[in-house]
Amino acid sequence: MRAAELGWEELSNGDLIASAESNGFDVLITADRNLRHQQNLTGRKLAVVVLPSGRWPKVKPFVSEIARVVDAVVRGEYVEIPPAQTP
Repeated sequence: MRAAELGWEELSNGDLIASAESNGFDVLITADRNLRHQQNLTGRKLAVVVLPSGRWPKVKPFVSEIARVVDAVVRGEYVEIPPAQTP
């Protein structure tokens, strides 16, 4: 589910994380690569997976990697999927 589908689009990052946790979500998937610098994630009940971009054309090549990470991530873990490296 997307934050907008839940009516959470106006929530700040801290409130969004707290709402996701209190509503039983296990994983927060975001494109906000600054989240770990903006929020104290210590002791969180959900995992955070950061996408390489917020734009579908840039995320699409990583779908298999994203699925693998989401399946393997554990509560409290923070994982960034790095953007594609250019030669």
